[in-house]
Order: sequence, then C-alpha cells, then structure tokens
Amino acid sequence: MRVFCGSLVALTVTVLFAGRALAHGGSLGSNAGRGVAVPTWLFLATGGGVVGVSFILSSLATDRAFLRYVHDYRYTLGSTRHSLLVGLGRAVGLAGLAVVLATGLLAGRTELPVPLLTGVPTDPLRNAAILFVWSGWWAGLAMSAYLVGNGWPILNPFRTITRWLPSLDRELPVDGGWLATVGLLALIWIEVVSPLADAPQLLATTVAVYGLVTVFGGVVVGDDYFTEYDPLSRVFSAYGRVASLTTEDGRLRLRYPGAGLQTSWVDSSGDIAFVVALLWGTTYDGLVATAPWAAFARWVVGVGLPAPLLYPLALVVGFAGFLGVYLLAIRYGRRLAETTRSTAELAARFAPSLLAIAAGYHVAHYLGYFLNLLPALANALVNPLSPGQAFLVTLPSWFGLASLVFVLAGHILAVWAAHGVGYELFPSRIQAVRSQYLLTLVMMFYTMSSLWIVSRPYAAPPFI
Repeated sequence: MRVFCGSLVALTVTVLFAGRALAHGGSLGSNAGRGVAVPTWLFLATGGGVVGVSFILSSLATDRAFLRYVHDYRYTLGSTRHSLLVGLGRAVGLAGLAVVLATGLLAGRTELPVPLLTGVPTDPLRNAAILFVWSGWWAGLAMSAYLVGNGWPILNPFRTITRWLPSLDRELPVDGGWLATVGLLALIWIEVVSPLADAPQLLATTVAVYGLVTVFGGVVVGDDYFTEYDPLSRVFSAYGRVASLTTEDGRLRLRYPGAGLQTSWVDSSGDIAFVVALLWGTTYDGLVATAPWAAFARWVVGVGLPAPLLYPLALVVGFAGFLGVYLLAIRYGRRLAETTRSTAELAARFAPSLLAIAAGYHVAHYLGYFLNLLPALANALVNPLSPGQAFLVTLPSWFGLASLVFVLAGHILAVWAAHGVGYELFPSRIQAVRSQYLLTLVMMFYTMSSLWIVSRPYAAPPFI
C-alpha cells in the first residue's frame, strides 16, 4: 500500500505544479481531429440497432458444440522461449526508455557542453519523448495489444530492470484489482489535467518517477507486482485478452478474436472494477475533449462548483455510474435467468466481455491519431536528438466513418463473448439468453455513448 500511495503522491506533485494544462493529446490530439459527417440521430440509432440485431443473431447460435469449438480452438505457431527474441525485445524497451528520458529532460537545453545534446526540440511534433509515449506507446503499442497480442511484458523496461534486482517477495495486504483501479483512475486524471502531451521535461520526469516507484514495487512484491498491482501492466494484459495471439505453456497460439474474453480470469470485485474503469477511462478521455462537455463544465462551475473539483469529481461519478449500471444489469439478469448462481459470480464472468467495447472505442479514437502522426514518429525514430521537419498525414474525409465501424465491431464482439459465457454458465438455453437481456441494453448504451463521442470535433477542456 505504501508503494502505491507513494506513486500517486509523487506523480500528483509532479504534474500539479506544471502550470497551464491541456487535455491528453493536447496539440497532438487536435492535429488528428475527429468527427463523422453523419446525422447524430442516424448513427446513434444505427449503432444501437446493430448491437441489438447482433444479440438476436448470436442468440440463434445455440449449438453448444460449435460454441465450445470457437472458444477452445487454438493453433500453435511455435515456442515463445526464444531467449534471443526475448532479449531483443527487452533491449528495445530499455532503449526506448533511455530515449524518452534523454530527449525529454534535455529538450530546450542550450547550456550543455556537448553540442549534440543542445538541439533537442521542445516542439511536441518533433520531440521524441512525446511522440514515443503518446503516438508510439499509448496509441500504437496499445492498439497492437488487442489487435495482435500483448507484447508489453517483454518490452516493459521497468519489469526488465526489476528482473536484475533481488526481490523480497512480499504480498501487499490489499486486493490488487482495487489498487490497480485506483491507480488507473488517478493516472487518467493526471493525464487529463496536466500538459504531459506538450511538455517534454514534465513527461520525462513523470515517467522517471513512475518508473522508480514501479521498480521499488517490483523489488518489494516480485514479478507479481506487474500482474496484480501495476495499473499500466494490467491495462495491456486486459487488452491482450481481446487479441487473437496468446501464449500458453510457453507456446505462441492463435485463437479466434475475443476467445480470451470467455475465460474465467476475473477473480474479485476489484478485477470487475478495473475492467469497468478501463472502459470508463477511454470514454472519459474523449468526453472531456468535446464542446458539450466544455459548455457543461462552464455552467457547473458558474453555479458554484470549485473548478479544481470538476474533473476528479466527474471521473469518480462517471466510474461509479458505469459500474453501478453494469452491476444492476447483472443483478436483474440473474433474476430473469432464474439461476442459483450468485450475482458476484455472474458479474465476474461477464465483465471481460466489456473489454471488447473498450478496445473498439480505443482504436476508433486513436487509429487516426496514430496515422496522422506516423511521419513525425518515424522522424523521431531515425534521429531522436534532432528530428527533421514534422509532416502530418492528412486523412481522407471518409476516415471518420471507419471510427464508427470500429466502435460497432467492438460492441458486436462483446455481445458474442457474453453469449458464449452465458451458454457456458447455464444448462438451459432460455436461461443463457435471458441472462443477457439487460446486459445487451447496457452495451447498447455504451455503444451510443461511444459513437456520440467519436463524432464530436475536438474542443479544448476548460479550467485546466
């Protein structure tokens, strides 16, 4: 617990004294742009209708043998125990960390005795630290986690450093899921209210502080710190459950997309909360960068809410609302199914299906962002200390419609995953279908919310 509290305090102190702030993505995010040239009522109705129809179609798939085959199918591609490839991946992660720290801390410094180190730019579109973290890591690598497979355990430089250090192998007296949930929400808040996407030195300092605390946690707890308590490692692990590539028993295996969402790996209320926090966090990150939010924020502050409380309060209230809606759907779905299984068990089994929704929204929100900044990222990779002129990709006008497709694809996959879980849990087909009625309505709500957000043009959040 002390490890975790120290992390939050250190990161909070680092960013709160940064001065004027921008939302995550800042100038980078505004360059990507967003917005779908489709009437609001049309894409909201279409999105909700598609998810509803997908539920009806999946309900027609009642062959348990077929469902079991889809869930259990694995094709072995080879061994993951190639020490050379693993070592190369860890070296790449360490090199990336070194570049982020160097180009972040040296940005704008002109008094250094080494001429090569005095030309590191502060421009977010040319600074390697900012481009590596936001475009390369949080956009590109995060998308690869659910589109391909989770490579972060190998690339994570802090985990690599911890492997070289002795461990006390202690167990923290707190549920890892809840601790990671609090950590994730805190990181989302810091991301939104600080200028991390515009200030290279602040970003590098934040990465260094987070890294030191993470390594300390790894030394105290051991490697379990990264699987149980570290919020960022758990984010990538959760996204990896959506992907088709997975590792089992030291073998790299191919499975159907979303098959990992039907596996029983959520063990506690904290794990459920973390899944919902990840879903809400992606929604919140986009919501606060819309014009309707800006208007609401100015109104609520105008009637008396202290501005410093606005964003953390909205974050907590929104998370509580998302979690409460999900638990209510599970509770009344249990009544409709007339089952003896507990609400807690059903909530744990159905929760992973929500990750497909989070992944669909993430790729809808960040694919254009990543492609837009790809030339700038390539420049930074070629010459991190002094990249050339930044060029941005101009996306075609129809690309906004692709965001709509990604959101819908994520929700359809979520409905299918929940369908498979229902048939695994209940002996009766009627029970399996009834247990998903309210959950499908909740998914339709998530769908329409996500579609509405990705259709809004970027607007700078006020009061930060």
